[in-house]
Amino acid sequence: MIYAIYIGLCFLTLAQLTYPFFSILLAQLFGKTNMKKKDNHPRRFDYACIITAYKNAAIAEPLVLSLLQQSYSNFTIYLVADECEAHQFQTRDERFVLLKPEEPLRLKAKSILYATRHFKHTHDYIVIFDADNLAHPDFLEKINAYASVGFKSIQGRRTAKNLDTNYAALDSLGEHYKNYLERQAPFMLGGSAVISGSGMATETALYKAYLNSREIQEGQHQWKKMLQEDKILQNFILRQGDRIAYAREAVVYDEKVSDARAVETQRSRWLYSYFQNIPNALGLLVRGILYLNINQLYFGWVTIVLPMFLQIGLALVLALAGIWLSPAWTAAMLAGLSIFALGVLWALHLDGAPVAVWKVVLKTPLFILRQCIGLLKMGNPNKHFKHTEHHKKMTVEETMKQKNSN
Repeated sequence: MIYAIYIGLCFLTLAQLTYPFFSILLAQLFGKTNMKKKDNHPRRFDYACIITAYKNAAIAEPLVLSLLQQSYSNFTIYLVADECEAHQFQTRDERFVLLKPEEPLRLKAKSILYATRHFKHTHDYIVIFDADNLAHPDFLEKINAYASVGFKSIQGRRTAKNLDTNYAALDSLGEHYKNYLERQAPFMLGGSAVISGSGMATETALYKAYLNSREIQEGQHQWKKMLQEDKILQNFILRQGDRIAYAREAVVYDEKVSDARAVETQRSRWLYSYFQNIPNALGLLVRGILYLNINQLYFGWVTIVLPMFLQIGLALVLALAGIWLSPAWTAAMLAGLSIFALGVLWALHLDGAPVAVWKVVLKTPLFILRQCIGLLKMGNPNKHFKHTEHHKKMTVEETMKQKNSN
C-alpha cells in the first residue's frame, strides 16, 4: 500500500514538474496570436476604473494621475478610500470620483461593491486596480482592443514597479513566471488566463452577476476567511463558459514586497486561498473532462497545480524516499526537477525578465524559506492575515524610465 501511494505521488509530482516546460513548448510550436481577429473600427467602450485603498489613499495618487494621462479618454475613476486619512488629490478632473465610506469596509470585495453602488452612470466594463498600481499610458487603449473583438474579461500584464531589494526581485521573478505560464501560454493555446487581482477588465453585466453570486454575498461576511475575490471571479467566468483573455500589451506596474516579513504575510494569505480553491479547481477539471471543454480542463489543471516551492519540496522528499523504495524514481524526480528549472528559466526569458531578476535566481531559497514560514501561519487567517503596506510612491514616468534603464 505504501509503495502504491508512493508511485501515485511520483506520477502526479512528475506531471506537475514537467508541465511548465511542455506547456511553453506547445505554445511556441502551435500557439496562436493573442487576437483572434482585428477590428479596424473598434468601439469606444466606457470603463469604470475602481481603485481600492485601505488606510492609505495617498499611495493611490500616482495611479490616479497615470489613468488621467491615458491615451484613451472614455472612462471614470472611482477611488474607494476605506478608513483613510484625509488627502487632497491634485486634480479637479470630472472623471475622478473620491468615495469615502461612512462605515469601515475592511475588505476589497466590499470596497468594489461600494463603488458599483455609486456609479455616476452606466459603464460597459469595470477595471480593478490596487492602490499601489500604476497604469501604462496605453493601458486602456490596449484593453479596449480586446474588448472590441468580443472578450468579456481581459487580464492585463502586471510587472514590477520596484526591484530595489532581493525580495522585490524574487517576487517579480514569480510574477514573470506566472505571466507566461499561467496567462500567455494558456491563452495562446486557446485557454484562459489566470486573473491577477488587479489590472483586469470585465464586462459590467458579467461582473455584477459575479458580485451578486453566492460566493461573494456570503463570503463578504466571513472577513479574512473569504476566498480571494480574484479566484471567485475567474471560477465564475469559467463556469459561465466564457474565456479570459490575456492582453500582454496592457501593462500595469505593481509594487513588490521589499522584505522578509512582507513575504510571509502576503504568501500565507495566498497559500490559504490556494487550498481553499482546490475544490473549485477540481470542479472545473472534472467539468472539462465530462463536457470535453478544453478551456475549463486546462484552467482547472493550471489552478490546481501546487505552488512552486511545494512542488520542489515534495519532489525532493520523494527523491529521498526513492533511495529505499525505488532508485529509478529518485532518478526520475531529479530529472523532473531539472526539466522544471528549464521551464522556469525559459518562461523568464520569454516574458522579458530584466537583469535584476536574473541576478537573484540563485537566491530563490531565501524566498522559499519565507514561504514555508508563511505556510505555518495559515491556521488563523483573522490573526495572521494583515494588510500588505505599500510605500513606493512613484509616478508612471519615473517607473517607465527605470524600466528602460533596466
